[in-house]
Amino acid sequence: MTSRCFVFAMLAALASGSLAATAAGAPAMAQQPNYARTDNNPRLADIMEAARVRHLKLWFAGKAGNWDLAAYEANQIKARLEDAASLYQSLPLSDVTAMAAPIDALAAAIAAKSPAKFTAAFDHLTAGCNACHQNNERSFIAIRQPTSQPFSNQVFEGKR
Repeated sequence: MTSRCFVFAMLAALASGSLAATAAGAPAMAQQPNYARTDNNPRLADIMEAARVRHLKLWFAGKAGNWDLAAYEANQIKARLEDAASLYQSLPLSDVTAMAAPIDALAAAIAAKSPAKFTAAFDHLTAGCNACHQNNERSFIAIRQPTSQPFSNQVFEGKR
């Protein structure tokens, strides 16, 4: 996947909070880029919500040392970002290089099975997402390291 695709996808996350932002006094949607649904494509906000869920699950997989699950979730994030980039080609290219380094660092940390490198790479990825949001008038969408595990029906520890 190209760096351009990652930027497209990360920028897609920007669309997911538009209605809440208007309600909170943020600029009206008419003043912000329009990433409206086209044809039968899934809504951009829905694609990015799927990526956010994978981001959360990635964290718990990595913290549990389940590197196979972490790699799977990282690949799912990558796939959601690729979906957004291919379906919403009008997304701006302003942050093309912003996500390449965090994604590469995350893949390397998972391959190394290093908890310390994983945490640093995860934080780098998260910062890249937030920077993309800020650069594209979506600073009201901010993500962070998860603080609680909402998936009580999934085992993150893996087989030992």
